[in-house]
Amino acid sequence: MSDQVIHIIGAGLAGSEAAWQAAEAGADVVIHEMRPLKLTEAHLGGGFAELVCSNSFRSDDFEHNAVGLLHEEMRRCGSLIMRTADAHKLPAGGALAVDRVGFSDAVTAAVRAHPNISVEFGQIAGLPPAEWQNVIVATGPLTSRPLAEAIQSLTGEAELAFFDAIAPIVHSESIDRDIVWAQSRYDKAGPGGTGADYLNCPMDEAQYNRFVDALLGGEKHVYHQWENVPYFDGCLPVEVMAERGRETLRYGPLKPVGLTNPRNPEVKPYAIVQLRQDNALGTLWNMVGFQTKLKYGRQAEIFRMIPGLEHAQFARLGGLHHNTFLNSPKVLDRQLRLKAQPRLRFAGQNTGVEGYVESAAIGLVAGRMAAATARGETIDAPVTTTALGALFDHIIGGHIAAEGEPGPRSFQPMNVNFGLLPPVTVTKPEGVGRWRGTDKAMAKRKAMSDRALADIAAWA
Repeated sequence: MSDQVIHIIGAGLAGSEAAWQAAEAGADVVIHEMRPLKLTEAHLGGGFAELVCSNSFRSDDFEHNAVGLLHEEMRRCGSLIMRTADAHKLPAGGALAVDRVGFSDAVTAAVRAHPNISVEFGQIAGLPPAEWQNVIVATGPLTSRPLAEAIQSLTGEAELAFFDAIAPIVHSESIDRDIVWAQSRYDKAGPGGTGADYLNCPMDEAQYNRFVDALLGGEKHVYHQWENVPYFDGCLPVEVMAERGRETLRYGPLKPVGLTNPRNPEVKPYAIVQLRQDNALGTLWNMVGFQTKLKYGRQAEIFRMIPGLEHAQFARLGGLHHNTFLNSPKVLDRQLRLKAQPRLRFAGQNTGVEGYVESAAIGLVAGRMAAATARGETIDAPVTTTALGALFDHIIGGHIAAEGEPGPRSFQPMNVNFGLLPPVTVTKPEGVGRWRGTDKAMAKRKAMSDRALADIAAWA
């Protein structure tokens, strides 16, 4: 390695993963983290890789789900985030959920113990010092205002932003177990799970309609004019979903499919609210899909209308925070560097990916690229047939430019999905007359995953 030090601003999921990848490649790394000296609107403490929203990394099915495929590719790339998530997983059906405190503590300990990484606490208020020639900005969606404004002054781009919402957490002992029952959708058992990893609160039609009425009439937080920005569709507040149509929730987080109430198996619930375990002790449960901008007092009243939660005690109520991200296809190059100042490389949510794993994935790529720069070399991103490469291509060039314009027509945050990967052709198994149900779609996903895992091997 050269004497060039890699400076990483932010010790979230992306920053921690980037630091680990660069350090494992032999580079000297300094992480700059402002917490706990200065907290954000959403973080509670100073731990690295703190999970501020859900405790779920979503599906872990690497053969048929794009985010599960991303998990597996990252594991094969020596990901610290995935290694730690696997060590602190909780039962969650087909999902990979973690004990958020144990997970953050373990990431913090691993990063701070690495001989090539040092940590400096304090805010970088503005552009990094000019002598820092290899910088990764991994400050996430809650980038401090001075740094965000300094970056914006370089890009000349108007700030892009959206709201991300936080779901409430309920104390286990306050849940009525005579009403709720434990079952994963379609009895699916995921990592460390049993097939009964969610608590289910059933609603009949009258209860559902009263609940929707309460959501629509509930008093909501009012934000400043500068915060009046669009939501990310993958993380809509529950009351916003209700505003989009009376049945929207029944076809979203409250869908009653794949679940049977053992106390009354003949009667199909009209809607079902699910709770997911939030810590290893099982004392806290997350209300799945219940991110909200309702005022705190009304949240408790409305959510106690849900059968089984009449006496719910909340460890944390829902909230919102303001997210910022770059117009990456226009302002970043294919090394994740700012075109206007190439010493600055970006990683994580501020590049325009959405989700914990996606943020860490871009951190993984950025860390390896920065280490190559420190060696006086250059490495390319993974090929687009992989989940890592397809996600990278989304933020760098996966958009249609407006006629006569260098940038995309629109650029919004994106979760990894199979639609980002090049298609495959599959043939029916011998002896099968025609595809049944979703068999063809599942076969295509399996083929895409097989191709991706073969193609990631050399880059990993």
